Parts: sequence; structure tokens; C-alpha cells
Amino acid sequence: MNILAIGAHPDDVELLCGGTLVKYANRGERIFIAIATNGNVGSPTLDREEIAAVRRAEAEDACSIIGAELIWMDFPDEWLFDDRVTRTRFIDAIRQARPDVMIVPSEADYHPDHRMAGRVAIDARIPSTVRLVETTLPAAEKIPHVFVMDTIAGIDFQPTAYVDVSDVFETKVKLLEAHVSQNGWTKDVYDDDLEALMVDQARRRGLEAGVRYAEAFQELRTYPRTGGLRLLPL
Repeated sequence: MNILAIGAHPDDVELLCGGTLVKYANRGERIFIAIATNGNVGSPTLDREEIAAVRRAEAEDACSIIGAELIWMDFPDEWLFDDRVTRTRFIDAIRQARPDVMIVPSEADYHPDHRMAGRVAIDARIPSTVRLVETTLPAAEKIPHVFVMDTIAGIDFQPTAYVDVSDVFETKVKLLEAHVSQNGWTKDVYDDDLEALMVDQARRRGLEAGVRYAEAFQELRTYPRTGGLRLLPL
């Protein structure tokens, strides 16, 4: 299978569904990580071009750990909107990955880029298969089955599915650690530790699921039903 995870920023995917991607990769599935924005405001010291280059390199390092293919959309951080250019780029990301399963951000998350990436990804899933929606890539053969990833800190998110990531948690930590610049940024802006936030959330979701560490999701239930596909069983 092809698995596409879409994040608004570098590190979002690793934080919220990295363990699930590790498990898919260990099964031999083909993994794509698409990042909508280039993270070019995420530094207290570097200019926009410098931090964007750093964050892309960190994203590439994280992808290399599990052999994932990076799709870098390169929109400016904090300025992601639902317009023709953005939707076209998301359609092409889906057409490039041709996913069976697509994991997207929650439209209930705290950050506008997260909410927008989730909305555009869901809205792009059907047009990605329509021949006369013309982009740089040919139409995909099928509509992907969509799961929505948890919100940051799990706020206002009611899971309908869990994945036990206890056995791959060390690798999930390594994926997040690849984003070195963001550990400092999170402490500077939010007075929070990114890895500690991730560990706490995985423990709480694990407690709900009856395992040590888990990641939480909602299955997208809308027309047309793509059915027959599940996340990895708990």
C-alpha cells in the first residue's frame, strides 16, 4: 500500500502520527510525507530563508529514518489559505503519492495552518481522481481512505481509532528528534518541551487504549465511502 501523511509544518506528522508511519514502514508499505509550509518563521535567531533551509533538511533527515519520500509544498509558514494555487498543489501531492490511506491534520487543531491543511487535504481527495481537473500530474486511480490525526495535546479531539505504538516508540522519538530547531523554538515561544509534550500525549492515548503508548485518529466518514481499509489494528 501507499500511505500519505500530510502535515502543515515540518515535525507535525512525526509528533502526531510518526509511530503509525514507522509501523507501516516496517511492514514494507511505501510512505510519503507531504509538508504544506516551509516553517520559515520558526526561529528566534535565523532569517526566513535560513530557517526554511534548516527545516527542510530536518524533514529530509526524519524521512530517511523510515525511508519515506518527502513532498515539500513550500508555502510560507502562517500563510496557508484555501485558494486555487494551494488546492492544486495538494491535489498534485495526492496524485504523486497515489495513497490507499491518507492521514491529515484535524480541522479542530489550535493552529490555522493545521486547520487549513486538514480542510484542503480532505477537499482535494476527490478532485485528485478527476481527469478533467488538470494539474501537472495525471489523475489518481482511486480516492484515498482518510484518517484524521490527533490535535496537539489532544484538545477537543474524540478518537475513533487508536494505534499501539509502544513497540516502535523509540523510533518515533528519533523522528521527532530530527527536528532539532523546533525543540528550541517550542521552548522559546510556548515555554514547552516538544518531546515531553509528545511523550505525555502518547501516554494519555495509550491509557485510553489500554497500552503503554498510542496514537489517536478519527476515521473520515463521508460520501463516497472508500471502505475496506483500516489503520493498523490496536
